[in-house]
Order: sequence, then C-alpha cells, then structure tokens
Amino acid sequence: MTDIIDFISRFHPATQAFFATLFTWSVTALGAALVFFFKTINQRVLDAMMGFAAGVMIAASFWSLLAPAIEMSAETSSLPEWGPALIGFLAGGLFLSAVDKILPHLHPDLAIEQAEGISTKWRRSVLLVLAITLHNIPEGLAVGVAFGAVVYGLPAASIGAAVALAIGIGLQNFPEGTAVSVPLRREGMSRRKAFWYGQLSGAVEPVFGVLGAIAVLSMKPVLPYALSFAAGAMIFVVVEELIPESQRAGNTDLATLATLLGFSVMMVLDVSLG
Repeated sequence: MTDIIDFISRFHPATQAFFATLFTWSVTALGAALVFFFKTINQRVLDAMMGFAAGVMIAASFWSLLAPAIEMSAETSSLPEWGPALIGFLAGGLFLSAVDKILPHLHPDLAIEQAEGISTKWRRSVLLVLAITLHNIPEGLAVGVAFGAVVYGLPAASIGAAVALAIGIGLQNFPEGTAVSVPLRREGMSRRKAFWYGQLSGAVEPVFGVLGAIAVLSMKPVLPYALSFAAGAMIFVVVEELIPESQRAGNTDLATLATLLGFSVMMVLDVSLG
C-alpha cells in the first residue's frame, strides 16, 4: 500500500482526484453488473448492503471530513475551531435538502407516483438513476477535496487519508449500482440497459471530484468549509435515504448490524492509512 501511495503522490491533486473517482465509479459499475447474473436479489442481502453503505458514509463523514476540518480550522480561519466545521456541515445538509426537493428522483422499490422533487413525466429508469446520482454528488466532492487538501501540507490531510476515503466510498458504491440495475431488470428491462442505467449513476463522481480538488487548490481558507460541507451532504443522504431504505422491509436488526460493520471498516481504513 505504501508503494501505491508513493506512486499516487507524483500526480497533480486534480489528477489524483480524477483517477480516485474513476475507481469509485467503476465500483458502482461492478455493483450494477450483478444484473448479468441475477434478475432479483434477496431483500435481506440488499438491506444489509444498504446498511453497510450507510455505516461507511457515517464513518467517512467524521474520520475523513469533519475531524480534519476541525483540525485545519486552527490554521486557516480566525473563527473558533468548530466554527467552519459547523457552518460547512449545516450548509452541506441544507444544500442536499434543497436539491432533494427540486431534482425529480425515485427511490428503489417505490411506485412512480412516490417520486420526489418537481413533478415530471420522466421515465422510471431516469428517476431511479437520479436518486443514486444525488448520493454520488457529495461523495465525489468529498474525494476531490481530500486530495486537494494534501497540497497544503497540513497534519490533518494526507494522501493515505484521501486514498482511504476513496476506498471507502468505492465499497459503499457497490450496493448503489445494484440498487438501480436489479429493480430495472426485475421490471423487464434488458440486462444491458439495466446495467447501463446502474453504472450511469456514478458518472457524476469524477466531475465533482475534480471540481472539489480545484476549488480547494484555489483557496486554502475554504478547506475546512469544503470538507465539512461534503460531510453534511453525506449525512443528509444517510439519514434521509440509506437508513430508511435499508429498514423499509423490516430487516431492522440485520441492516443495523451491517451499518455498524460499515462504520468499523471505514474507521479502520482511515485510521490505518491516514
């Protein structure tokens, strides 16, 4: 792993963010590829996967984003150490809340009449992709900001921590790809088309990864705000979507244990690599 980190460190932060988010996108595609082998997936398995994803995102929000933001505040801001983190965190949640109310999208296994956002006549497949795309915006942003922060040499920012975050985001992207492709296949869509729509939801991550890296490279003082903004957006997704979806079918204990496992895996990744 040390050799990999040394190799990655040779590239420009925006390039690092781009390749890291290409990896997270590829894991989304890998999850969507399950549609070539299964027309349906056991609900308990899917709930456990979504719970695991929620745990990873919760841990990443603290260990990889909020904690470093608080540490950086002492060196980049005249506000109290908790100030930028608080402002960014709430802003991230409010931003996703606004997008959630505006962007038409549909969560898996719900009737099209239950679509959220502005009323539209878009097809179910498009609405499903947009629901997962909403998750991936803060994830791509978080990875980009993490790599961009390394250039300033702050103790709280390292290539190892950024790599750990990318690995964690990749792990939790797997069930997200599955959550789009398998329902579409179950409804009669061809395997290829279902896979296409499933992986498409991750395409936004490289875009926001590069944008996040460029933003923090341009302005050092924005670092703690950007990190905590991504954390707030991710926590909004977890509480508003992932946890309710993982427990909707009644598999509450299984989903909760999977959430604890996901949190533990991400915590170990961040502490060991960061």
